[in-house]
Amino acid sequence: MDFHNSTDLDSNLLRQLFLRHTYPYRHDRLQVRVRYSRGADFSGTCYYTEGRVFINLGRHLKYPYRTGTHIAKSQSNERCWWRETFFLVVPGPVELVLFVYLHELYHYLVKRAGKDPRRKESRCDRFATRILVDNFNCRVIDRHGRPIDRSRWDFQDPHKLVAAAPREPLTLWDLAEQDQPRQIPVTIRGARTGRRCKS
Repeated sequence: MDFHNSTDLDSNLLRQLFLRHTYPYRHDRLQVRVRYSRGADFSGTCYYTEGRVFINLGRHLKYPYRTGTHIAKSQSNERCWWRETFFLVVPGPVELVLFVYLHELYHYLVKRAGKDPRRKESRCDRFATRILVDNFNCRVIDRHGRPIDRSRWDFQDPHKLVAAAPREPLTLWDLAEQDQPRQIPVTIRGARTGRRCKS
């Protein structure tokens, strides 16, 4: 990964987080730039063909920060379609930058998997939100601040769509884990213990 950070955030930490949560997908073609925005709270851009990702972070933000997402299930009636806004609460700027990176990364992975990367906002948000919730204890809430049950937003496997995206070669550690015997529970029915069989 060709990485550069011009903000005051810890560059080594950001790069480590980006690499950790990009795995198992390849990152050698990615060019990632983190910089301050010119006024917006945050934004992200992905140029799929070149593998360039730009992340812009507002200097003025206060944390914890609540960002709207597209992770809710879409709904419809006879007239229209709509989607409720669920909010992800991030504790600091590092987590917000990671969220934007993961969102843009998913667009890139969709393209690398041979799919159309457009109109995938909900999947990108869901991919990023899962990682933030599972690894950084971020919360998902509604507009009134009430917690949202995970089943209402985590209803797709984001890795299924990008299964064809190039992956990192397996390491010796990965192979060792695969070679470990699986624990299979066995129940022997009809067996009696403590008795001798008559011959």
